[in-house]
Amino acid sequence: MRTAYADGTYTATGQYGNAPSFITVTVTLHAGVITSADVKTHATNPTSLDYQRRFAAAVPAVVVGKPIEQVKVDRLAGSSGTPEGFNAALEQIKKQAAKSG
Repeated sequence: MRTAYADGTYTATGQYGNAPSFITVTVTLHAGVITSADVKTHATNPTSLDYQRRFAAAVPAVVVGKPIEQVKVDRLAGSSGTPEGFNAALEQIKKQAAKSG
């Protein structure tokens, strides 16, 4: 059974790693498809911040135009931890956007 999602813009924060590290993800949905994606970085460690920034720059090209149900990001732009935070935020967004009925 496919879940229906309400059109709109949704934001959630996803944590990952042992620190914990986190990123804030904002996506816009139309007919269940991601039409825009933005990642806000929060790292204070220079190395972590570099990974988060590279991930944030790369992720829109990977997720925009895809149904939210099919999106699960793996290692991207050299970052192995940040995708976990993105996927965690996306799960929260799916719950926010899910239509009941």
